[in-house]
Amino acid sequence: MDPAAAGWKPRSLEGFIGLVGPLWTRREDDAWAYAIVAEARHANRAGIVHGGLLVTLIDHALSAIAWEAAARRPCVTVQLDARFLAPAHPGQLIEARGRVARLTTGLAFMEGNLAIEGEEVLSASAVLRMLEQREG
Repeated sequence: MDPAAAGWKPRSLEGFIGLVGPLWTRREDDAWAYAIVAEARHANRAGIVHGGLLVTLIDHALSAIAWEAAARRPCVTVQLDARFLAPAHPGQLIEARGRVARLTTGLAFMEGNLAIEGEEVLSASAVLRMLEQREG
């Protein structure tokens, strides 16, 4: 699996997402898509990708999309509902996409999904709270 061949670019980030990645990003029209290549270390004892990785990826993607939509104000997830629809396996590229359903002065209501080769494996909705910008 070579995501770069399909236009994905690796993104090194600090924090938890950096531990589970590398994260891949790709600009698609006026939106960003995010992805992770599932590895053996992401699998559970049944040999499929752990649900925790899937939730981590969709949470990161929806947070990043909300952050950009809210003029890059920091945001935190206050609610995340995920529905697992199909299994993911090591070696597969798991792609995350999302959209802002509604943006208020303090909250972003988000919808998104994860897909593998066009097949949806997870759908999600989330509410994110916008934080005040820090000085300095």
